[in-house]
Amino acid sequence: MYNTGRHVSLRLDKEHLVNISGGPMTYSHRLEEIRLHFGSEDGQGSEHLLNGQGFSGEVSLTPAVTHTVVQLIHYNHELYTNYTEAAKSPNGLVIVSIFMKIAETSNSFLNRMLNRDTITRITYKNDAYLLTSLNIEEIYPETSSFITYDGSMTTPPCFETVTWLLMNKPVYLTRMQNQPSQIFLSMSDNVRPVQELNNRCIRTNINFSMQGKDCPNNRAQKLQYRGTKTIRSPCHHAAPSLFLLSSLFISLS
Repeated sequence: MYNTGRHVSLRLDKEHLVNISGGPMTYSHRLEEIRLHFGSEDGQGSEHLLNGQGFSGEVSLTPAVTHTVVQLIHYNHELYTNYTEAAKSPNGLVIVSIFMKIAETSNSFLNRMLNRDTITRITYKNDAYLLTSLNIEEIYPETSSFITYDGSMTTPPCFETVTWLLMNKPVYLTRMQNQPSQIFLSMSDNVRPVQELNNRCIRTNINFSMQGKDCPNNRAQKLQYRGTKTIRSPCHHAAPSLFLLSSLFISLS
């Protein structure tokens, strides 16, 4: 775990590799880091908006810091030697974005990352702390559904080399477990402003025919993402097109 002064970052040691494939990806991509974004107010920690609504973070967090998002940043290890080369190259990066919400239950992976014992060891810029025995699969929400589009990095130089995957469900953290993240109030709102859609096509494997009290049909609603102002996709007809995207596969070594 690192405090970069702008983000809280978790970087994997090179002896334990995590690869992701499937979905919209033609190539396998290797996990480089997990990055947290924080918001000082509800809805400000997320770099994406869904139906115009922001989230606490991507993984990013709160109580004084109330909104958080987790981003799992991967590079194309089949075409490129390392992250630096991939970040400025076509088909270079895949970033999986997971929203975080406050609830009565907690995600075990995030609980390890954000408990007081861990956070107090990386209070200042360039502080680092070794976390062991983490299971990366535990950070994912219980869903195989996602939204995807081709876009850019959200930090300079903002290369247009990223395939974004937004998971369809959030992960949860209790308010008590989220409390230590107040230490990072100075790093809150570390998100890129909303950008125009610029004719990007938004794709999903979400089954819009499945609806109910807990799963309303949002076909007619506008989607937005941080990095866009209004997502009314050029591929959008009477309803969002349902692309047959496969599930994601995570391999550990």
